[in-house]
Amino acid sequence: MRRPLTAVIALAAASSLLVGCTATEDDAPITPAPTSGSTSGTGEAGEPAVYSQEVSWEECGELECATIQVPLDWEDPDGETVDLAINRARATDQDARIGSLVINPGGPGGSGLDLTESFVAMAGEDLLAAYDVVGFDPRGVGESSPLACGDADVIDAYYLTDLTLDTDAAIADARQANVDFAEGCREQSGPLVENVDTSSAARDMDVIRALMGDSELHYLGYSYGTQLGATYAELYPENVGRMVLDGAVDFTLPMEEQAAGQARGFEGSLMNFIDWCQEQADCPLTGDREAARQQVEDITLQARDQGYESLDGDPVNGNIMVYGMVITMYDEGSWPYLQAGLDEVINRGTADIFYQLAGFYLDKDPSTGEYLSNSQWAFTAIGCLDGGTVEPFTVDSLDAFRTQMEEASPTFGWWFASSLGCDGWPWQGSERVTSLDAADGAAPILVIGTTQDPATPYAWAESLSEQLAGSTLLTYEGEGHTAYGRSNSCVIDAVDGYLVDGEMPVSGLRC
Repeated sequence: MRRPLTAVIALAAASSLLVGCTATEDDAPITPAPTSGSTSGTGEAGEPAVYSQEVSWEECGELECATIQVPLDWEDPDGETVDLAINRARATDQDARIGSLVINPGGPGGSGLDLTESFVAMAGEDLLAAYDVVGFDPRGVGESSPLACGDADVIDAYYLTDLTLDTDAAIADARQANVDFAEGCREQSGPLVENVDTSSAARDMDVIRALMGDSELHYLGYSYGTQLGATYAELYPENVGRMVLDGAVDFTLPMEEQAAGQARGFEGSLMNFIDWCQEQADCPLTGDREAARQQVEDITLQARDQGYESLDGDPVNGNIMVYGMVITMYDEGSWPYLQAGLDEVINRGTADIFYQLAGFYLDKDPSTGEYLSNSQWAFTAIGCLDGGTVEPFTVDSLDAFRTQMEEASPTFGWWFASSLGCDGWPWQGSERVTSLDAADGAAPILVIGTTQDPATPYAWAESLSEQLAGSTLLTYEGEGHTAYGRSNSCVIDAVDGYLVDGEMPVSGLRC
């Protein structure tokens, strides 16, 4: 999750908090990827030239890395290309190797290169023996041809300014700010900004599949990575191998339903935190459950209306305050940071902890003010291209939307309605996926939902699984965002059993 985008719903943390039937038969023919040096893909006659390019691997610490080329615009597949940075950890048992497992951390805008190293540190030995784990920075992100939209001052002004959108003039100014920001991205990034949509990234994954020497794409995607995987299944159903979608996003839902679902999710996580906090001897929240919730809401409103100071004097406004709060809700292990931040605000009147937490959320160094990656603006560009045409907001429609958000989340609802989202964004993707009918032809897919996931509510996993014919829903009964790698052995065993042995978990399994 990132900025509250009324047309682009925040779907994954900026942190490293991660991502019935049978899939590919164990004896299915899969061409092993070459082990070193330059490699070529499995491109066939009529395929774009990028399918037959050479891949030159280099050592990057304990991993291998390379840069491949993909079409800038998939409507012109043999035209101009852009860089796509990939890396891999080779299967530890090449004789038992099934193929490559492509992974994505979510976002949109998260770095798959960064995920690879942490993934191989936590994945099971059987999985690491069976797969080359392949990460990539999606187009526009990180070390791939990156999207640029301005310096830190420009980014701060666009993302961190608290807006009061209660007049036609204020809405018009905010819409123009969206246009100006987008045009700034176009000036610095060229036509790339118009081509970072999810369908284009999914087509890039098919190039990766081919260049790795695999006849099928084996894939594990977290959060937004589930949208990317489902989109791939819609575009290339015949190429789907063993696919796991963890922290599922139902991107076919109307924007208002997505926003309300996520607002309810974070409200629910806050209330679960409050229950936990009030069992601690040093919880700063007082009174009953509702009184404690009201204290949190009052803090966010005071940040918005008056502001707090951090210890070094930097201001903490409403956006920064909420960013600092919600990042702690992606994993219950982070609740002590939320408790400490509330204790500081309530007892000392400063908000340094939330300032620091917001920096973590935004991938920004609080000590220098510089952004450490371009994930924030990549998130916006990707989401707005995917979102399609947005009905312009009016005072009345925005007020109605705000009411809907505040009903879903009394604490954070105002924040979810504090921007115009993609209203005014000049472009939309040319190949938007709005249904998953063609994905019916894909191999069975494993969908994972967490019952108390604030960022991708469990109901989305249920509805996405219903749309993917033959898929199986695996349920993790717990807190936090996503499940594999941060939940329990039941989830790990189920996922590894599917990816390694091709054994889909029993339908209805709850861990």
